[in-house]
Amino acid sequence: MKKALIFRGGWDGHEPKLVSERFARLLEKNGIRAEIFEGTDCLADRDALMEYDLIVPCLTGGTLPRECEKNVADAVSRGVGLAGCHGGMCDAFRNSTEWQFITGGQWVSHPGGDGVEYTVNICRGANPITEGIEDFTVCSEQYYLHVDPAIEVLATTRFPLQTYYHAANKPIDMPVVWTKYWGLGRVFYNSLGHHDDVFDRSPAAERLMERGMLWAAGGKEYAEANGLSRAKYENNAKMY
Repeated sequence: MKKALIFRGGWDGHEPKLVSERFARLLEKNGIRAEIFEGTDCLADRDALMEYDLIVPCLTGGTLPRECEKNVADAVSRGVGLAGCHGGMCDAFRNSTEWQFITGGQWVSHPGGDGVEYTVNICRGANPITEGIEDFTVCSEQYYLHVDPAIEVLATTRFPLQTYYHAANKPIDMPVVWTKYWGLGRVFYNSLGHHDDVFDRSPAAERLMERGMLWAAGGKEYAEANGLSRAKYENNAKMY
């Protein structure tokens, strides 16, 4: 049976307890055993991390010890997946540029605050995560992020919608959902999820999250089945 490590904490406003338990239920429903831990101590044992198929962060803000950062980077590079939502993943560990490199982005603002109604536009094309999901409306915070140009964008939202200083710039499509790779590891991010009930009010957001976690959890299995090696990515491994 596949295993997932979920760690939670940080700012309570993002409801890490409710969100982590929701994700655990989704994983268990799909035959993946989920283990929930408080804080980052669970990341201190590199060999233990290698036993998992997926890591799910649900921790806003906080500080990631350098050794834990190295352990996550190494585990994901060897095929352990990484998947998360909103502040629990890309508004975590703001001082860790390596974490931002792995995850593919960083939250910077939510113009208009909470209660903004906006459309999430699904990018067209063959992808098992978005298959059959149509554009949908969300009433929550609309997130402005700084993103890695290497990400594979699966959904976007249009900015500006609310008047703010950034409105002086041209309109842009901001990534909402994306995937990327870190060595052999699959990385998935969904910026929705300010509160747990966002997933109840917008079921498509939960469906994307469920599919994204399952996709990320398949990286190690795929690498092993296809004889893939991390060696081709290791030239700069000394940086870890």
